[in-house]
Amino acid sequence: MTSLAAEPVAYWTGLAYESVIAFIRARQAELGVTQPQFWLLRHLSPDDISPDGRGMTVAELTRAMSSYLRREDDLEAEAEVLLDRGWLAADERGRLTITDAGERARLDVRSHTPEIRAAIHAGIDDADYETTVRVLQRMISNTSQG
Repeated sequence: MTSLAAEPVAYWTGLAYESVIAFIRARQAELGVTQPQFWLLRHLSPDDISPDGRGMTVAELTRAMSSYLRREDDLEAEAEVLLDRGWLAADERGRLTITDAGERARLDVRSHTPEIRAAIHAGIDDADYETTVRVLQRMISNTSQG
C-alpha cells in the first residue's frame, strides 16, 4: 500500500480545485447566479471589492479578475445578463455600476456563503484545515520562480 505522502500533490490539488469550484458554482446556480456574475457584483459594489464605487469596464473587470477567471468565463456575456436583470447599469462609455437591485442580489448570495463553506469543510476541523493551507503555502513558496 502506497503512503499518502508519496501521492502527487499536483494531481490531488487539481482534483480538489475542480471539485470545489464545481460545488460552489452549482450552489450559486441554485441561487440564480453564476460565479462570474457574483464576482461582477462584488467588484462593482462599493461595500465589497470596488475601490471607489465609480464602476469599471468589462476590460477593467477582466484584468481585476485575471488570476481566478476560468477559460470558459465570459464576463461580457455575464454582464449582459446582469444588465438585463437590472442589477447593473452601463454609461455611454461602457462603465458598469451596480444598482440597488444588484446590491440586494449580492447580499442575498453572500448570505449563503457560510452554508456553502460549511458543506465544503464538513468533517474537517479548523486545525487540519490550517495545517493544509500552511503546507500548500510552503509548497508554493518552494516552487515559486524568482
